[in-house]
Amino acid sequence: MDALILSCGTGGGHNAAAQAVKEALEARGHHADLLNPYELLGGRAAQTINDAYIHMVQRAPWVFGCAYLAGEVYRRLPVRSPVYRANRAAEGVMESYLREHIYQVALATHVFPGMLMTRLKRRGVPVPPLILISTDYTCIPFFEEVECDYCVTPSEKLTDEYLRHGFSAEQLRPLGIPVRGAFSSQESKKKARIRLRLPENAPCILLAGGSIGAGKLKGAVRLLKWETRSIPDLTVVVICGNNERLYQSLKRECRDDENFRVLRKTDRMADYMKAADVFITKPGGLSSTEAAVSGTPIVHYSPIPGCESKNYRFFTENGMSLGARTPLSLFRVLNDKQTGERLAAMSRRQAEGIRPTAAQDICLLAEEAAQKAQTAESVPSPLTNGEK
Repeated sequence: MDALILSCGTGGGHNAAAQAVKEALEARGHHADLLNPYELLGGRAAQTINDAYIHMVQRAPWVFGCAYLAGEVYRRLPVRSPVYRANRAAEGVMESYLREHIYQVALATHVFPGMLMTRLKRRGVPVPPLILISTDYTCIPFFEEVECDYCVTPSEKLTDEYLRHGFSAEQLRPLGIPVRGAFSSQESKKKARIRLRLPENAPCILLAGGSIGAGKLKGAVRLLKWETRSIPDLTVVVICGNNERLYQSLKRECRDDENFRVLRKTDRMADYMKAADVFITKPGGLSSTEAAVSGTPIVHYSPIPGCESKNYRFFTENGMSLGARTPLSLFRVLNDKQTGERLAAMSRRQAEGIRPTAAQDICLLAEEAAQKAQTAESVPSPLTNGEK
């Protein structure tokens, strides 16, 4: 089977989910191409889309929150969204691409390319069966504008929300958010620490702000520097992602502190999660799922207004993370006498609420969709040669 996986670079979670699906498809012997369709436009179109989002959430997350709220209001109107209409610019290049490359199924981990495929479908362009994959624990604005064969949601607990926004029960598949196999491996904390050259028997905190280094990481670092005074053997690993300015700032701030290891982006995130006693992070849907699949206790900190607020609520209300929106609340969480007990119980809740086999289950769904489409194409027309 030949599969097309469509993503978009507004944050790393969508691409990470796409990579997880690609990895699982190839493990089952299929061929999979991963494409950001806006790169087909040439020039800086794709990068402009990516940069606009990244700069917004890094420097003015409240603006993104306002835009998200506006989307929630706009989706109630009986008209297509501006985002859907904006995809018109990429229709021609995407149509040409699909004529030159034949696929039995398409999977989209971002709403934008899902809308693009919908525009082509509505124009009568032949498109493969489309599976839309959610990477947040909510039905984000305009998801319902994608005309997909199946919509993969993170949890059965969100089914009613998706139904309210126009999806049918036949479309919905609560298979979870796909993550790479490295996060679900049963490797021990000790082995992960040895490989990363971290102290084997000392407490370790992992701090990150997603692939774009968003959230109030500076405030968290300063608070943890205070914490290390009472826990001198505490190791704090800080991952800044693609935020070079943040990396340079924290590198200077922690240069004389041996308790802190400040990194740029890393391809060893699964190892760091397994090595950590607790993961402090903004509540991105993908990174939160990776931690839960790893069995790593989570403290959710400084959500970006919008879908991350929904992720924050889903995890905290289901006992899969502890919540801290500000440095003061983070301080209280870390120093609460009951925190250790709550973190210890968290792994059980994560195992109950998060599906580690999502990527593999999505592959089975893709095979089903492709087979169903092939069967439909092979059924002869009821018309005879003389009937039109």
